[in-house]
Parts: sequence; C-alpha cells; structure tokens
Amino acid sequence: MPLIPEEPQIHESVPGPRATPAAGRTAPTPRPVPGPGPRPAPRRPGSPGPNRGSAGTSSAQSQRTTSDATKPLPTAPAASAAKTTAAKATPQIQLIPATVEGALDAADEAVDLLLDSGRAPADILVLTTGEQHPWAAHELSFGEASYWAQHDAGDDVFYADAGADRAKGRPVVIVAVNGGANDAVAHALPEAMGRAGTLLIVCGDPKRINTLIGPGA
Repeated sequence: MPLIPEEPQIHESVPGPRATPAAGRTAPTPRPVPGPGPRPAPRRPGSPGPNRGSAGTSSAQSQRTTSDATKPLPTAPAASAAKTTAAKATPQIQLIPATVEGALDAADEAVDLLLDSGRAPADILVLTTGEQHPWAAHELSFGEASYWAQHDAGDDVFYADAGADRAKGRPVVIVAVNGGANDAVAHALPEAMGRAGTLLIVCGDPKRINTLIGPGA
C-alpha cells in the first residue's frame, strides 16, 4: 500500500507571514482538517503512602509492614511499555496535490493554515527537493553562519534544502517536491518522515510520489 494517501488534508495551522503565489502559478488550496492533538503525558507510576500500624499492632507485624513499604515498586514493565509505544509512534502523513511549479506555493499555503490553526512557527520545518525557497535563498545570501544561526535559534518557521543534514526535526515537516531527480526525491521523503514529530505534509504529484516511495515503504 502506498505510504502517502492520494487525497489527504491538512489539520492544523499557525500565525505567520502570508506567502503570495508567484505570478502565473496557481497553488492548490489544502483543506484544513483537525490535526493530531497533543500526546498525553505518560502516567507516572504512583507510590503508595507509608503504612501506618495501629496502636495495637505487634512489633513483628510492624517490622513486616515497614519491610514491605521499602520494597521497590515494580515500575520497570510500565516504563518498558511506554518506551515501546513511543518507538512505534509515526507521524501522520498528508499529501497536497501540486505540480512541480506549484509545490512551493502549496507549501506556503500549508504553513499559513498551520499558523492560523494555532501551530507555533518554531514547530514548522519546510524542505524543498528542487530550488531553494525564496526565504532560504535570501538568508543564505548573507552567509551560511547567519542562516544556520536562525535554524539553531529555533524560534520561527525554517526553510531548508531536503538534503541538508544539518536541519533538525520539528513537530511538523512540510516537503515541497518542486524538482530534483527521482532518486533524490525518493531519498528525501523517508528522511523527512524521520524528522517529523507528529505531521508530515508533502506537496507534489501524488502519482510520482507514490511511485518513488513504492508500495512496500
């Protein structure tokens, strides 16, 4: 079964800059749908209070009670189960159909929807498989040190090349399939999934994307 559904929809959004589609390009408008909610914090095993003996309890019985109270609680199985659950968690995948020329505009629209739905700008990472996003190209003109300093600060939406190993994961990752060789795109999509915490949005041609990923992915 293909890794990415052919008609997914976006759930979330956050306040941020509004991107204006380039002249002559029409970006598909993603339809908002409720995104994955916050994960409940794992419940910490409770610790029973100290056993208090009654006034008529014998000395031997009090010693047994004290001994039982000091035994370590069997928390290992619960902790192990929590780790297993976390390890199996995978991000939700959404696909926004778009042409190579319209993928960037679709990604910008997705960012706007996420910001409008309450996502923090720092939660979003946008990756491109072809030419750099205009924001990234502009910031890189001032040097890589300044560009990556903004990434490390982690306080706003960040745009990077899909092959940039230095780009760290974020709760939401958006991939604009706006070019690139097939093998590069096929490598970039699983990498992007590994970087996404709760939601991965892919803007591109559904047939191409599903063909590159393959039914066994």
